[in-house]
Parts: sequence; structure tokens; C-alpha cells
Amino acid sequence: LRALFNEELGAVVQVRVDDHDAFAAIAEAHGLAAMTRVIARPKAKLGIKLFLGNEAMFKWQWVTLFKAWNETSHAMQRLRDNPLSADAELEWRLDDADPGISPKLTFELARDAAAPFIASGAPRPRVAVLREQGVNGQVEMAAAFTRAGFEAVDVHMSDLASGRVKLADFRGFAACGGFSYGDVLGAGRGWATSILYNEQLRAQFEAFFADPSRFALGVCNGCQMLSQLKDIIPGAQHWPKFLRNASEQYEARVATLEILDSPSLFFKGMTGSRIPVAVAHGEGRVHFPNVCSPSKAHAAVRFVDNRGKPTENYPLNPNGSPGGLAGFTAADGRVTILMPHPERVFRSVQMSWHPEQWGEDSPWMRMFRNARAWCG
Repeated sequence: LRALFNEELGAVVQVRVDDHDAFAAIAEAHGLAAMTRVIARPKAKLGIKLFLGNEAMFKWQWVTLFKAWNETSHAMQRLRDNPLSADAELEWRLDDADPGISPKLTFELARDAAAPFIASGAPRPRVAVLREQGVNGQVEMAAAFTRAGFEAVDVHMSDLASGRVKLADFRGFAACGGFSYGDVLGAGRGWATSILYNEQLRAQFEAFFADPSRFALGVCNGCQMLSQLKDIIPGAQHWPKFLRNASEQYEARVATLEILDSPSLFFKGMTGSRIPVAVAHGEGRVHFPNVCSPSKAHAAVRFVDNRGKPTENYPLNPNGSPGGLAGFTAADGRVTILMPHPERVFRSVQMSWHPEQWGEDSPWMRMFRNARAWCG
């Protein structure tokens, strides 16, 4: 018991039974044999029994211990956040049958949809990676598009406003995540307003959206911004607004997205896939004004739980959007918006966890390569 209940530095190492002697030999070789103890063996049922010799001194269910451990944190969370969200998270954590992150792919991960077009030797299509003051996601966005075979160009909104750069010079653009104008006018609103009420900028964007050979992607702050440009985006009139998260907090975590059947060029061949993704936003809750029809909004992705079911429950749905909806596309699929950040996890190593068989590229690279294939 003294080895278990002390404040000295130590480590717990789980070793297969068949490897016990080999591990003991390693400890002996490094002079650690006197410091090691066999303290436990794992069981399939979640719970803890504490033995002294062969006598069972205490028995606890895992749920009982977790409630005790989490009691203070949960009480603080109920005071700080939406108490309903705090209770929902506790209920989820107490589900000892939850399978954990459970990806599912409906496409071949190793297949590069853009490879034939890159191999042709044709010039790389140019994509503008848009920035505004407060935007901070431009580097990873540019990296993802570059890896997919594009020439990514850093374009600040002041470049477009001054005429130094023209949107028409690009095959596509990506509006990145961040906090444009500090979100003081509402997330993405200041950025959108700077376009809608500038005659020259509005004309550029209207012409770009109307051209069937162009595409656009909006992520996080870029998603919020483009949703407020929907009146000048053909086929986007039923897109929702994005309001403050139901938890009343900024959420930065991992969630699972399911790819829905939609016309989005980015998600071609990915329908039905469930993929972990980074989430980082404070205003991502979908809200449809009365004049909008959710069925005509062309939903492209939604949050699902670890069993693959669409969810509105926190934290697997981090913002409380109805139906778990997290992204939409215009009617012809050329303009797509989503709140989560696939560009932050386009490499498997960027994920906090992934199946061992996934290679260098995560499944999210497929959407960027789909865009490259669409360009031809």
C-alpha cells in the first residue's frame, strides 16, 4: 500500500503476461528491480478491487470513483457554462459502454484523386487563401491546398480592396478561420460587411460566385463570413446563421463528422464516411431564420456520436446545432462552408489519435484533392 499511496515520482507500466519476464530483465539490467512491484492486473469489467495480500480490502465501481473524482469540476462547470451542457458531458463520460472515436471510411484512403491531373504536367491551379485582420488559419489552409496540387497564394483583403490583386485571377479561394474584426460585430459579420458595402469588392465576389468555373471554401470564421454573403452566392439563399455555442463557451476539441450526400465538389466519393476533425469556435450553432428552409440548405456534414448516430448532445456536438449540422454547400456544389477545421488535420500526425493503418495523409486530404480533380 505504501507504494501506491505516496507522493514520490513513479510510473505505472502495463505489460502483457507473456512479456513479464522480459520486462523484469530490463528492470534488473538498469538497476530498477528493487523499485518495481506488481501492483495490479487489468480486468474486462470497469471497476477496482484493492487487495492486501489475498484479502480484498475495498471494491469500487468505476462510475462511483469517476463521480467522486469529477464532482468539483462538474460543479464549477455548471456555474461557469450552460448547466445543461455540463450535465450532458457528465452523462456521456459515465457511459462506460461508449466505444470511443470510431472512424469509418467509404473510400480508399491511399487513392489520390488528384494524381492524374498533377502527373499531366499542367500548371497548378491558383487558389487565393484569404485573410482579414484577426484571421489565423491561413498557413495550414495553404499547406493543405499545396499538398493537393494547387498554387496557394496569400491574399489579404486589402490586396483586393486596393486593386493590387484581383479575385478573377484565381480558380478558387479559401476563407480561413480566426477572429476577423475580433468578432465584435458577431462572428464573420465585420468581414462580410466589408465586402457587401464596398462596391468594388462586392462586384468582384459576385462575379466570382457567378462563374461556374470557380470554387470557394469557407472554414470556421470563413464559414460564418460566407454564410452572410449568401444573397450573392447562387443557390445558397437557405443557408443558416451561426450563433453562440449552446455551451456558452469557446469550444476547442475533437469531434466526429459524417459526410452527407450533397452536391459539394469537396466531398465527392466521401458520402457516409465518419472522420475525426478539429473543432475551434465560439459561435457555431446553426440557426435557420424563418425565411430559410433547412431541407433546401444542402447540408454537407454533421456531428455524430461514437456510435455513428447524428447527435445534438454536448460535447460530441460541441455547439448544439440541430441535427448535428455543421456545414453546407451551394446548390451546384461549388461553394462549401463548414465550422470544423479539416485543414488542421490533413496529416494523420496532426490528429490526437488515428487508426494505425492510416498513413501520412489523413482522410481529410481527399476533400482538397477532390477540388484539384474538379479543376482538371
